[in-house]
Amino acid sequence: MTITEQIKQKINDIDFFSPYIVVVVIAIYVALAAMGYYYHIRNLQWADGITYLYIIFGTAIFIFGILFPKLIIRIKQFYKSNQEKRIKEAKNPSWYKIFEILLSEKILLGIVGIAILLQVINLFSLGGIPLLSGYLKFKATTDLWRIAYIIFLPAINLLLAKYPRKWYYMLFIIGLAVFAINGYRTTTIAIILSVLITTYYTMRLKTKYLLIFIIITAIIGIILGYVAVKSIQWQTWVLNPLELVYYRAGFTMMVLDKIAHMPGLTGGELFYQALTGGHPRVTVGQVVLGYQIGNGPTTSITSTIFGPAVLDYGAWGLTIQMFILGLILSLMHGVQRIVGGAYTAIYAIMLAHTMIWVETGPTDSMVWFFYVLGIIALLIYFKIYYKPVINSNQEYKQKNKKKSI
Repeated sequence: MTITEQIKQKINDIDFFSPYIVVVVIAIYVALAAMGYYYHIRNLQWADGITYLYIIFGTAIFIFGILFPKLIIRIKQFYKSNQEKRIKEAKNPSWYKIFEILLSEKILLGIVGIAILLQVINLFSLGGIPLLSGYLKFKATTDLWRIAYIIFLPAINLLLAKYPRKWYYMLFIIGLAVFAINGYRTTTIAIILSVLITTYYTMRLKTKYLLIFIIITAIIGIILGYVAVKSIQWQTWVLNPLELVYYRAGFTMMVLDKIAHMPGLTGGELFYQALTGGHPRVTVGQVVLGYQIGNGPTTSITSTIFGPAVLDYGAWGLTIQMFILGLILSLMHGVQRIVGGAYTAIYAIMLAHTMIWVETGPTDSMVWFFYVLGIIALLIYFKIYYKPVINSNQEYKQKNKKKSI
């Protein structure tokens, strides 16, 4: 094997979608913001040092959360290669049959179809294309849309993870199109990223194809963001697509900079609204930037993955949040590499949204629902598959004691 082939092999062996990808996204986002500051786009000013300290601190805690499972001896057991054999030999309990039914191909296919139909009905009820109208976009996040999205995203990923038929990718494209028309980059990018991550693990995508898909995803995100901004009737300033990327990152970092000087001000209000279907980003605009609610559409303000926790609880809130995110993603990543299937799909959804949270912040009740789904999946894994490993280790130790006697 030549040196070039060895390098290619090492690159292909890299797990690009481990939880550490979030750290990479954070670094890229800070760099994009720095470009906005450097060119002083719309008078953006550099953030204070304390803001970057919060970023470094929060990122370090996130990394610690990722590493934490590997520091616990007993949890290390599910990373061992012989775990795959134990999973095949394990017998699923009777109560698990309901999950087997829900995860069947026909059921998942039906859910995907229903979700697409609901979103189409939602678009017709709006009477226009939200992507091309700021007023329609404000009205587009209906309960019908929420239901459609919250069932489409897991269903399409589960379908592709467990039954990766080529024509199912056409359903993905159709679903992506009807949700992209809504005008929200977050949901569109989440659908693309999650399916990309699912495909990466199930189809073993090579690095060159992965890079191509990432570039395509970035281009789609930039185009959607630019079109959405241009369609906002009350928006008067003009930026080119690249300047808009720099400005959005710089503006969001500017919001974090202001939050860094008012830690704990909202006292848990943002987290409460996120869990109860409120509008925490609107609250951020009111509290941090002094925006007032008028008769027109309200403004949704992003504050990075660090902002809401700092504004709610200060450094302690940020510590708990980043540790939990790192821990859960780490556990899900380890389990999905062993079990695959549904675990890969759930992990892909969680990771995709966490990467998006780097800009928007963890203020979406739907995404927290996916994290709860991930925790339930982990509990099921440990209940069914992890217990035999612990017992076998104990039996092994007992046998060794008897031999020594």
